[in-house]
Amino acid sequence: MTEKETEIENPDQQEAAPEVEDEQVEQTAFYSEYGQEEEEELDAEQVIAALENEVGDLKDRLLRAVAEAENTRRRAERERENSRRYASENLAREILSVLDNLGRALDAVASDTTAKEEGPFKTFVDGVMMTEKELLNVFERQKIEILNPLGEPFDPNLHQAMFEAPSEEHDAGLVMQVVAKGYQLHDRLLRPAMVGVSKGEG
Repeated sequence: MTEKETEIENPDQQEAAPEVEDEQVEQTAFYSEYGQEEEEELDAEQVIAALENEVGDLKDRLLRAVAEAENTRRRAERERENSRRYASENLAREILSVLDNLGRALDAVASDTTAKEEGPFKTFVDGVMMTEKELLNVFERQKIEILNPLGEPFDPNLHQAMFEAPSEEHDAGLVMQVVAKGYQLHDRLLRPAMVGVSKGEG
């Protein structure tokens, strides 16, 4: 059989070959398009994930910034309040010694009978008493509290022990003598009370 006869006897095969080629091209194009769509879908998911991470990071930064701003505001308010509450602290510390000296002067003349007799000396003593009283009124207006802990338990936060001695009148650990009064501005100690502490019965 000749080659020409073979071609004539199989005309269907000659027509089927182009169809197979077309089908392969279509499949290749389909898979190529499907792969591209899948790749684009993966790229979109990655972009969305990256954006979500960025949004979360920005949100975290915003919350931190807001918290820091709130802390700064509260700190400023606290400093402002402390400045107002303790504005007289330095002046009060300077005046303590003046008040101590007035008290010592009055204690020195307390037993002097001439201080009770009419005359210049009594007038002078009365003037010292009025000065001390006015100074104490100023302390009260400025919220300065006097610490006079006689008979109270010794508190190392408010008292400074000058000595310790036996006592029949005071139990151990109680303040038996106040050498110098203490002062406190609001909750801030200006000067501890200088005291003698009882050791109890000897």
